[in-house]
Amino acid sequence: MDKFQNKFTRFGFISICLGSIALVLLISRCSISFFDYSLEKFEFSFPESELRRNVYTNAGEVNRVVVDSRHVSQQILTIRSTNSTLQSKPGKLNRRNLVEQGLAKARATILEASSNVNTTLFKYVLPNPEIYRNPSALYRSYLEMEKRFKVYVYEEGEPPLVHDGPCKSVYAVEGRFITEIEKRRTKFRTYDPNQAYVYFLPFSVTWLVRYLYEGNSDAKPLRTFVSDYIRLVSTNHPFWNRTNGADHFMLACHDWGPLTSQANKDLFNTSIRVMCNANSSEGFNPTKDVTLPEIKLYGGEVDPKLRLSKTLSTSPRPYLGFFAGGVHGPVRPILLNHWKQRDPDMPVYEYLPKHLNYYDFMRSSKFCFCPSGYEVASPRVIEAIYSECIPVILSVNFVLPFTDVLRWETFSVLVDVTEIPRLKEILMSISDEKYEWLKRNLRYVRRHFELNDPPKRFDAFHLTLHSIWLRRLNLRLT
Repeated sequence: MDKFQNKFTRFGFISICLGSIALVLLISRCSISFFDYSLEKFEFSFPESELRRNVYTNAGEVNRVVVDSRHVSQQILTIRSTNSTLQSKPGKLNRRNLVEQGLAKARATILEASSNVNTTLFKYVLPNPEIYRNPSALYRSYLEMEKRFKVYVYEEGEPPLVHDGPCKSVYAVEGRFITEIEKRRTKFRTYDPNQAYVYFLPFSVTWLVRYLYEGNSDAKPLRTFVSDYIRLVSTNHPFWNRTNGADHFMLACHDWGPLTSQANKDLFNTSIRVMCNANSSEGFNPTKDVTLPEIKLYGGEVDPKLRLSKTLSTSPRPYLGFFAGGVHGPVRPILLNHWKQRDPDMPVYEYLPKHLNYYDFMRSSKFCFCPSGYEVASPRVIEAIYSECIPVILSVNFVLPFTDVLRWETFSVLVDVTEIPRLKEILMSISDEKYEWLKRNLRYVRRHFELNDPPKRFDAFHLTLHSIWLRRLNLRLT
Protein backbone atom coordinates (compact mmCIF):
# COMPACT_ATOMS: atom_id res chain seq x y z
CA MET A 1 0.00 0.00 0.00
CA ASP A 2 2.83 2.39 0.91
CA LYS A 3 4.63 1.61 -2.33
CA PHE A 4 1.46 2.38 -4.30
CA GLN A 5 1.03 5.70 -2.48
CA ASN A 6 4.65 6.66 -3.13
CA LYS A 7 4.31 5.92 -6.85
CA PHE A 8 1.06 7.89 -7.00
CA THR A 9 2.67 10.82 -5.20
CA ARG A 10 5.64 10.87 -7.57
CA PHE A 11 3.30 10.64 -10.57
CA GLY A 12 1.22 13.53 -9.27
CA PHE A 13 4.32 15.66 -8.64
CA ILE A 14 5.62 15.04 -12.17
CA SER A 15 2.19 15.82 -13.64
CA ILE A 16 2.02 19.10 -11.74
CA CYS A 17 5.51 20.08 -12.94
CA LEU A 18 4.71 19.27 -16.56
CA GLY A 19 1.41 21.10 -16.32
CA SER A 20 3.13 24.14 -14.85
CA ILE A 21 5.69 24.17 -17.64
CA ALA A 22 2.95 23.87 -20.26
CA LEU A 23 1.00 26.72 -18.62
CA VAL A 24 4.08 28.97 -18.59
CA LEU A 25 4.71 28.26 -22.29
CA LEU A 26 1.07 28.97 -23.12
CA ILE A 27 1.10 32.28 -21.26
CA SER A 28 4.37 33.27 -22.94
CA ARG A 29 3.00 32.40 -26.38
CA CYS A 30 -0.18 34.38 -25.73
CA SER A 31 1.85 37.38 -24.53
CA ILE A 32 4.00 37.37 -27.65
CA SER A 33 0.95 37.06 -29.88
CA PHE A 34 -0.77 39.90 -28.04
CA PHE A 35 2.34 42.07 -28.34
CA ASP A 36 2.60 41.33 -32.07
CA TYR A 37 -1.08 42.18 -32.45
CA SER A 38 -0.52 45.44 -30.59
CA LEU A 39 2.34 46.38 -32.91
CA GLU A 40 0.24 45.58 -35.94
CA LYS A 41 -2.79 47.41 -34.57
CA PHE A 42 -1.19 50.62 -33.37
CA GLU A 43 1.91 50.70 -35.62
CA PHE A 44 3.86 53.08 -33.44
CA SER A 45 1.50 56.03 -33.91
CA PHE A 46 3.16 57.99 -31.14
CA PRO A 47 1.84 61.46 -30.32
CA GLU A 48 3.92 64.43 -31.36
CA SER A 49 5.01 65.07 -27.78
CA GLU A 50 6.72 61.68 -27.69
CA LEU A 51 8.37 62.16 -31.08
CA ARG A 52 9.81 65.54 -30.07
CA ARG A 53 11.89 64.09 -27.27
CA ASN A 54 15.43 65.08 -26.38
CA VAL A 55 18.33 63.52 -28.22
CA TYR A 56 21.82 63.99 -26.79
CA THR A 57 24.64 64.65 -29.20
CA ASN A 58 28.29 65.50 -28.83
CA ALA A 59 29.37 68.82 -30.33
CA GLY A 60 33.15 68.87 -29.90
CA GLU A 61 33.81 68.89 -26.18
CA VAL A 62 30.40 70.26 -25.20
CA ASN A 63 27.35 68.06 -24.66
CA ARG A 64 24.12 69.80 -25.66
CA VAL A 65 20.48 68.81 -25.92
CA VAL A 66 18.91 68.94 -29.37
CA VAL A 67 15.14 68.72 -29.69
CA ASP A 68 14.91 66.63 -32.81
CA SER A 69 12.47 63.97 -33.97
CA ARG A 70 14.29 62.80 -37.08
CA HIS A 71 16.32 60.08 -35.32
CA VAL A 72 13.26 58.85 -33.43
CA SER A 73 11.05 58.84 -36.52
CA GLN A 74 13.75 56.98 -38.43
CA GLN A 75 13.77 54.28 -35.72
CA ILE A 76 10.02 54.01 -36.01
CA LEU A 77 10.26 53.61 -39.77
CA THR A 78 12.89 50.90 -39.30
CA ILE A 79 10.69 49.06 -36.81
CA ARG A 80 7.71 49.36 -39.10
CA SER A 81 9.70 48.03 -42.02
CA THR A 82 10.94 45.05 -40.01
CA ASN A 83 7.53 44.37 -38.53
CA SER A 84 5.85 44.65 -41.90
CA THR A 85 8.06 41.89 -43.22
CA LEU A 86 6.64 39.55 -40.61
CA GLN A 87 3.02 40.54 -40.15
CA SER A 88 2.07 44.09 -41.17
CA LYS A 89 2.67 43.99 -44.91
CA PRO A 90 -1.02 43.43 -45.77
CA GLY A 91 -1.95 46.34 -43.49
CA LYS A 92 0.48 48.66 -45.24
CA LEU A 93 -0.78 47.62 -48.63
CA ASN A 94 -4.32 48.21 -47.48
CA ARG A 95 -3.49 51.72 -46.31
CA ARG A 96 -1.95 52.59 -49.66
CA ASN A 97 -4.95 51.08 -51.38
CA LEU A 98 -7.22 53.19 -49.19
CA VAL A 99 -5.44 56.31 -50.44
CA GLU A 100 -6.03 55.33 -54.06
CA GLN A 101 -9.61 54.29 -53.32
CA GLY A 102 -10.20 57.66 -51.67
CA LEU A 103 -8.89 59.43 -54.76
CA ALA A 104 -11.14 57.33 -57.00
CA LYS A 105 -14.18 58.28 -54.91
CA ALA A 106 -13.15 61.93 -55.00
CA ARG A 107 -12.79 61.85 -58.80
CA ALA A 108 -16.26 60.35 -59.20
CA THR A 109 -17.83 62.87 -56.81
CA ILE A 110 -16.17 65.85 -58.51
CA LEU A 111 -17.16 64.59 -61.96
CA GLU A 112 -20.75 64.27 -60.82
CA ALA A 113 -20.70 67.77 -59.30
CA SER A 114 -19.22 69.31 -62.46
CA SER A 115 -22.52 68.88 -64.29
CA ASN A 116 -24.58 70.38 -61.44
CA VAL A 117 -25.67 73.95 -62.16
CA ASN A 118 -27.46 74.47 -58.82
CA THR A 119 -25.62 77.46 -57.36
CA THR A 120 -27.54 77.32 -54.08
CA LEU A 121 -25.20 74.54 -52.93
CA PHE A 122 -22.21 76.89 -52.74
CA LYS A 123 -23.56 80.47 -53.07
CA TYR A 124 -22.51 81.41 -49.53
CA VAL A 125 -18.97 80.08 -50.02
CA LEU A 126 -18.45 81.11 -53.67
CA PRO A 127 -20.88 84.03 -54.04
CA ASN A 128 -19.72 85.08 -57.51
CA PRO A 129 -19.68 82.01 -59.79
CA GLU A 130 -18.65 84.08 -62.83
CA ILE A 131 -14.99 84.12 -61.86
CA TYR A 132 -14.70 80.30 -61.73
CA ARG A 133 -14.40 77.79 -64.53
CA ASN A 134 -16.78 75.42 -62.81
CA PRO A 135 -17.80 76.61 -59.33
CA SER A 136 -19.71 73.43 -58.52
CA ALA A 137 -16.72 71.22 -59.31
CA LEU A 138 -14.40 73.55 -57.38
CA TYR A 139 -16.63 73.48 -54.32
CA ARG A 140 -16.90 69.68 -54.33
CA SER A 141 -13.17 69.28 -54.99
CA TYR A 142 -12.34 71.62 -52.12
CA LEU A 143 -14.58 69.66 -49.75
CA GLU A 144 -12.93 66.41 -50.84
CA MET A 145 -9.52 67.97 -50.23
CA GLU A 146 -10.52 69.03 -46.73
CA LYS A 147 -11.83 65.55 -46.06
CA ARG A 148 -8.98 63.44 -47.44
CA PHE A 149 -5.79 65.30 -48.38
CA LYS A 150 -2.71 64.54 -46.28
CA VAL A 151 0.84 65.82 -46.79
CA TYR A 152 3.92 64.10 -45.38
CA VAL A 153 6.89 66.39 -44.78
CA TYR A 154 10.35 64.82 -44.82
CA GLU A 155 12.15 65.61 -41.58
CA GLU A 156 15.68 65.17 -42.89
CA GLY A 157 17.89 68.25 -43.08
CA GLU A 158 18.63 71.23 -40.86
CA PRO A 159 17.36 74.83 -40.95
CA PRO A 160 17.79 77.29 -42.51
CA LEU A 161 18.31 75.49 -45.82
CA VAL A 162 15.50 73.08 -44.97
CA HIS A 163 12.37 73.58 -42.83
CA ASP A 164 12.70 77.36 -43.06
CA GLY A 165 12.20 80.16 -45.57
CA PRO A 166 11.65 83.92 -46.00
CA CYS A 167 8.40 85.31 -44.60
CA LYS A 168 9.02 88.88 -45.74
CA SER A 169 9.80 90.67 -49.03
CA VAL A 170 9.12 89.47 -52.55
CA TYR A 171 9.63 85.75 -51.86
CA ALA A 172 7.53 85.71 -48.67
CA VAL A 173 5.07 83.13 -49.95
CA GLU A 174 7.85 80.51 -49.95
CA GLY A 175 8.56 80.79 -46.24
CA ARG A 176 4.92 81.26 -45.31
CA PHE A 177 3.95 77.98 -46.95
CA ILE A 178 6.74 76.07 -45.19
CA THR A 179 5.72 77.66 -41.89
CA GLU A 180 2.05 76.79 -42.28
CA ILE A 181 2.55 73.21 -43.40
CA GLU A 182 5.29 72.41 -40.85
CA LYS A 183 4.85 74.54 -37.75
CA ARG A 184 1.20 75.51 -37.48
CA ARG A 185 -0.08 71.95 -37.04
CA THR A 186 -2.33 72.20 -40.07
CA LYS A 187 -4.84 69.38 -40.40
CA PHE A 188 -3.39 68.56 -43.82
CA ARG A 189 -0.09 67.32 -42.40
CA THR A 190 0.35 63.68 -41.46
CA TYR A 191 3.22 62.08 -39.56
CA ASP A 192 2.38 58.66 -41.02
CA PRO A 193 3.92 58.48 -44.51
CA ASN A 194 1.70 55.54 -45.45
CA GLN A 195 -1.39 57.75 -45.11
CA ALA A 196 0.05 60.54 -47.25
CA TYR A 197 -1.29 61.57 -50.62
CA VAL A 198 1.80 63.65 -51.44
CA TYR A 199 5.30 64.11 -49.98
CA PHE A 200 6.86 67.55 -49.46
CA LEU A 201 10.58 68.26 -50.00
CA PRO A 202 10.87 71.23 -47.59
CA PHE A 203 14.02 72.99 -48.82
CA SER A 204 13.97 76.74 -49.50
CA VAL A 205 15.48 77.84 -52.81
CA THR A 206 15.64 81.44 -51.54
CA TRP A 207 17.76 80.39 -48.59
CA LEU A 208 19.86 78.11 -50.81
CA VAL A 209 20.68 81.17 -52.92
CA ARG A 210 21.48 83.22 -49.82
CA TYR A 211 23.78 80.68 -48.19
CA LEU A 212 25.23 78.64 -51.07
CA TYR A 213 25.35 81.01 -54.05
CA GLU A 214 28.90 82.17 -54.74
CA GLY A 215 28.06 85.21 -56.86
CA ASN A 216 29.21 83.80 -60.19
CA SER A 217 25.81 83.16 -61.85
CA ASP A 218 26.34 79.44 -61.23
CA ALA A 219 23.47 77.50 -59.68
CA LYS A 220 25.54 74.31 -59.38
CA PRO A 221 25.89 74.48 -55.55
CA LEU A 222 22.09 74.71 -55.27
CA ARG A 223 21.55 71.75 -57.56
CA THR A 224 24.19 69.74 -55.70
CA PHE A 225 22.40 70.31 -52.41
CA VAL A 226 19.01 69.31 -53.82
CA SER A 227 20.46 66.25 -55.53
CA ASP A 228 22.07 65.16 -52.26
CA TYR A 229 18.84 65.84 -50.36
CA ILE A 230 16.79 63.66 -52.70
CA ARG A 231 19.42 60.94 -52.45
CA LEU A 232 19.13 61.16 -48.65
CA VAL A 233 15.34 60.84 -48.49
CA SER A 234 15.22 58.17 -51.20
CA THR A 235 17.76 56.12 -49.24
CA ASN A 236 16.00 56.49 -45.89
CA HIS A 237 12.46 56.03 -47.23
CA PRO A 238 10.84 53.93 -49.98
CA PHE A 239 8.38 56.56 -51.23
CA TRP A 240 10.44 58.46 -53.81
CA ASN A 241 11.65 55.31 -55.57
CA ARG A 242 8.15 53.83 -55.56
CA THR A 243 6.84 56.51 -57.95
CA ASN A 244 10.04 58.15 -59.28
CA GLY A 245 8.92 61.22 -57.32
CA ALA A 246 5.56 61.58 -59.07
CA ASP A 247 3.67 62.09 -55.80
CA HIS A 248 6.33 64.45 -54.38
CA PHE A 249 6.46 68.22 -54.62
CA MET A 250 8.92 71.06 -54.14
CA LEU A 251 7.97 74.72 -53.66
CA ALA A 252 9.99 77.78 -54.68
CA CYS A 253 9.21 81.42 -55.32
CA HIS A 254 12.76 82.45 -56.14
CA ASP A 255 13.53 82.96 -59.84
CA TRP A 256 16.05 80.13 -59.66
CA GLY A 257 13.41 77.57 -58.73
CA PRO A 258 13.39 76.01 -62.24
CA LEU A 259 17.21 75.90 -62.36
CA THR A 260 17.39 74.26 -58.96
CA SER A 261 14.78 71.65 -59.93
CA GLN A 262 17.15 70.44 -62.66
CA ALA A 263 19.20 68.78 -59.91
CA ASN A 264 17.30 65.55 -60.47
CA LYS A 265 15.69 64.48 -63.75
CA ASP A 266 12.69 62.97 -62.00
CA LEU A 267 12.22 66.11 -59.92
CA PHE A 268 12.19 68.18 -63.11
CA ASN A 269 10.18 65.85 -65.34
CA THR A 270 7.96 63.88 -62.97
CA SER A 271 7.48 65.61 -59.63
CA ILE A 272 5.04 68.42 -58.89
CA ARG A 273 6.98 71.69 -58.97
CA VAL A 274 5.19 74.57 -57.24
CA MET A 275 6.87 77.75 -58.51
CA CYS A 276 6.28 81.46 -58.93
CA ASN A 277 8.45 81.43 -62.06
CA ALA A 278 5.98 79.42 -64.12
CA ASN A 279 7.55 79.79 -67.56
CA SER A 280 6.32 77.20 -70.05
CA SER A 281 9.32 77.88 -72.29
CA GLU A 282 11.62 76.73 -69.47
CA GLY A 283 9.98 73.38 -68.86
CA PHE A 284 7.01 74.40 -66.70
CA ASN A 285 4.31 71.82 -67.39
CA PRO A 286 0.85 72.98 -66.21
CA THR A 287 -0.52 69.44 -66.29
CA LYS A 288 1.78 68.47 -63.40
CA ASP A 289 3.32 71.74 -62.11
CA VAL A 290 1.64 74.47 -60.05
CA THR A 291 1.96 78.26 -60.33
CA LEU A 292 2.59 79.89 -56.97
CA PRO A 293 1.32 83.49 -56.69
CA GLU A 294 4.15 85.93 -55.97
CA ILE A 295 2.95 87.99 -53.00
CA LYS A 296 5.22 90.74 -51.69
CA LEU A 297 5.02 91.36 -47.94
CA TYR A 298 6.66 94.24 -46.07
CA GLY A 299 7.47 93.20 -42.52
CA GLY A 300 5.29 90.14 -43.05
CA GLU A 301 2.19 92.17 -43.91
CA VAL A 302 0.54 93.72 -46.95
CA ASP A 303 1.23 97.45 -47.33
CA PRO A 304 -1.47 99.46 -45.49
CA LYS A 305 -2.40 101.27 -48.71
CA LEU A 306 -3.45 97.93 -50.23
CA ARG A 307 -5.61 96.69 -47.38
CA LEU A 308 -9.25 96.17 -48.18
CA SER A 309 -11.34 99.19 -47.18
CA LYS A 310 -14.29 101.29 -48.31
CA THR A 311 -11.98 104.13 -49.28
CA LEU A 312 -10.08 101.78 -51.58
CA SER A 313 -13.27 100.76 -53.38
CA THR A 314 -14.52 104.33 -53.75
CA SER A 315 -11.22 106.08 -54.50
CA PRO A 316 -11.25 108.10 -57.76
CA ARG A 317 -9.43 106.64 -60.76
CA PRO A 318 -8.27 109.57 -62.91
CA TYR A 319 -5.63 107.59 -64.81
CA LEU A 320 -6.37 105.06 -67.51
CA GLY A 321 -3.23 102.97 -66.99
CA PHE A 322 0.00 102.96 -64.95
CA PHE A 323 3.43 101.33 -64.80
CA ALA A 324 6.72 102.03 -63.06
CA GLY A 325 9.66 99.64 -63.09
CA GLY A 326 13.19 98.96 -64.21
CA VAL A 327 14.15 98.02 -67.75
CA HIS A 328 15.01 94.34 -67.82
CA GLY A 329 13.77 91.38 -69.77
CA PRO A 330 12.36 91.45 -73.30
CA VAL A 331 8.90 92.95 -72.64
CA ARG A 332 9.49 96.05 -70.53
CA PRO A 333 11.75 97.81 -73.08
CA ILE A 334 8.90 97.57 -75.61
CA LEU A 335 6.41 99.08 -73.15
CA LEU A 336 8.75 101.92 -72.17
CA ASN A 337 9.80 102.59 -75.74
CA HIS A 338 6.18 103.24 -76.77
CA TRP A 339 4.65 104.78 -73.66
CA LYS A 340 7.28 106.15 -71.28
CA GLN A 341 5.95 109.59 -70.21
CA ARG A 342 4.17 110.04 -73.53
CA ASP A 343 0.55 110.23 -72.44
CA PRO A 344 -0.76 112.02 -69.31
CA ASP A 345 -3.68 109.57 -69.18
CA MET A 346 -1.24 106.66 -68.86
CA PRO A 347 1.70 107.55 -66.57
CA VAL A 348 4.50 105.12 -67.46
CA TYR A 349 7.86 105.50 -65.74
CA GLU A 350 11.13 103.63 -65.82
CA TYR A 351 11.77 104.63 -62.22
CA LEU A 352 9.16 106.50 -60.23
CA PRO A 353 10.40 109.89 -58.90
CA LYS A 354 11.02 109.79 -55.16
CA HIS A 355 8.32 112.33 -54.34
CA LEU A 356 5.64 110.09 -55.91
CA ASN A 357 4.10 107.02 -54.29
CA TYR A 358 3.83 103.78 -56.24
CA TYR A 359 0.68 102.51 -54.52
CA ASP A 360 -1.05 105.90 -54.78
CA PHE A 361 -0.74 105.56 -58.54
CA MET A 362 -2.13 102.03 -58.46
CA ARG A 363 -5.10 103.19 -56.38
CA SER A 364 -5.68 106.06 -58.83
CA SER A 365 -5.54 104.01 -62.04
CA LYS A 366 -8.19 101.91 -63.72
CA PHE A 367 -5.66 99.52 -65.27
CA CYS A 368 -2.19 98.48 -64.11
CA PHE A 369 0.35 97.18 -66.63
CA CYS A 370 2.06 93.94 -65.54
CA PRO A 371 4.93 93.21 -67.94
CA SER A 372 7.37 90.37 -67.40
CA GLY A 373 10.92 91.15 -66.37
CA TYR A 374 13.83 88.75 -66.66
CA GLU A 375 11.39 86.10 -65.46
CA VAL A 376 7.68 85.82 -66.16
CA ALA A 377 6.41 86.19 -62.59
CA SER A 378 5.95 89.54 -60.86
CA PRO A 379 4.39 90.61 -57.54
CA ARG A 380 2.84 93.49 -59.50
CA VAL A 381 -0.03 91.21 -60.61
CA ILE A 382 -1.13 90.54 -57.03
CA GLU A 383 -0.53 94.17 -56.01
CA ALA A 384 -2.86 95.24 -58.83
CA ILE A 385 -5.53 92.86 -57.52
CA TYR A 386 -5.12 94.24 -54.00
CA SER A 387 -5.44 97.84 -55.21
CA GLU A 388 -8.48 96.99 -57.37
CA CYS A 389 -6.56 98.12 -60.45
CA ILE A 390 -7.41 95.79 -63.33
CA PRO A 391 -4.22 93.83 -64.18
CA VAL A 392 -3.13 94.08 -67.80
CA ILE A 393 -1.03 90.97 -68.37
CA LEU A 394 1.87 91.64 -70.75
CA SER A 395 3.80 88.41 -70.78
CA VAL A 396 4.94 85.49 -72.90
CA ASN A 397 4.73 81.86 -71.74
CA PHE A 398 3.47 82.81 -68.24
CA VAL A 399 1.05 80.26 -66.75
CA LEU A 400 -1.08 82.39 -64.41
CA PRO A 401 -1.85 81.19 -60.85
CA PHE A 402 -4.88 78.97 -60.21
CA THR A 403 -5.89 78.82 -63.88
CA ASP A 404 -7.39 75.37 -63.18
CA VAL A 405 -10.26 77.04 -61.33
CA LEU A 406 -10.17 80.80 -62.08
CA ARG A 407 -11.25 82.58 -65.27
CA TRP A 408 -8.64 85.30 -65.50
CA GLU A 409 -10.50 86.98 -68.36
CA THR A 410 -13.25 87.93 -65.88
CA PHE A 411 -11.00 90.12 -63.73
CA SER A 412 -7.97 91.02 -65.89
CA VAL A 413 -7.04 91.99 -69.43
CA LEU A 414 -4.64 89.80 -71.38
CA VAL A 415 -2.80 91.69 -74.13
CA ASP A 416 -0.37 90.12 -76.56
CA VAL A 417 3.08 91.68 -76.44
CA THR A 418 2.81 92.56 -80.13
CA GLU A 419 -0.22 94.72 -79.26
CA ILE A 420 1.65 96.98 -76.81
CA PRO A 421 1.70 99.90 -79.30
CA ARG A 422 -2.13 99.75 -79.27
CA LEU A 423 -2.49 99.63 -75.48
CA LYS A 424 -4.48 102.84 -75.10
CA GLU A 425 -6.77 101.94 -78.00
CA ILE A 426 -7.44 98.52 -76.47
CA LEU A 427 -8.21 99.93 -73.01
CA MET A 428 -10.36 102.75 -74.37
CA SER A 429 -12.47 100.19 -76.22
CA ILE A 430 -13.52 98.60 -72.91
CA SER A 431 -16.94 99.98 -72.01
CA ASP A 432 -17.75 101.45 -68.60
CA GLU A 433 -20.10 98.53 -67.97
CA LYS A 434 -17.38 95.97 -68.66
CA TYR A 435 -14.88 97.90 -66.56
CA GLU A 436 -17.26 97.90 -63.57
CA TRP A 437 -17.84 94.18 -64.15
CA LEU A 438 -14.08 93.50 -64.15
CA LYS A 439 -13.60 95.59 -61.02
CA ARG A 440 -16.45 93.87 -59.20
CA ASN A 441 -14.99 90.48 -60.03
CA LEU A 442 -11.59 91.69 -58.84
CA ARG A 443 -13.02 92.36 -55.39
CA TYR A 444 -14.37 88.81 -55.20
CA VAL A 445 -11.16 87.17 -56.39
CA ARG A 446 -8.90 89.08 -54.00
CA ARG A 447 -9.40 86.63 -51.11
CA HIS A 448 -7.87 83.83 -53.20
CA PHE A 449 -4.57 85.75 -53.29
CA GLU A 450 -4.35 86.73 -49.64
CA LEU A 451 -1.98 85.20 -47.09
CA ASN A 452 -3.84 85.10 -43.78
CA ASP A 453 -2.49 84.36 -40.32
CA PRO A 454 -3.94 81.90 -39.56
CA PRO A 455 -5.00 80.75 -43.05
CA LYS A 456 -8.64 81.01 -44.08
CA ARG A 457 -10.63 78.77 -46.39
CA PHE A 458 -10.04 79.44 -50.10
CA ASP A 459 -7.12 81.83 -49.46
CA ALA A 460 -3.73 81.65 -51.22
CA PHE A 461 -2.37 78.95 -48.91
CA HIS A 462 -5.41 76.71 -49.38
CA LEU A 463 -5.76 77.28 -53.13
CA THR A 464 -2.08 76.40 -53.53
CA LEU A 465 -2.75 73.16 -51.64
CA HIS A 466 -5.82 72.64 -53.81
CA SER A 467 -3.72 72.99 -56.96
CA ILE A 468 -1.38 70.29 -55.63
CA TRP A 469 -4.44 68.18 -54.74
CA LEU A 470 -5.69 68.48 -58.33
CA ARG A 471 -2.33 67.25 -59.69
CA ARG A 472 -2.50 64.28 -57.34
CA LEU A 473 -6.06 63.56 -58.50
CA ASN A 474 -4.72 63.32 -62.04
CA LEU A 475 -2.10 60.79 -60.98
CA ARG A 476 -3.08 57.12 -60.80
CA LEU A 477 -0.64 54.87 -59.00
CA THR A 478 -0.65 51.09 -59.25
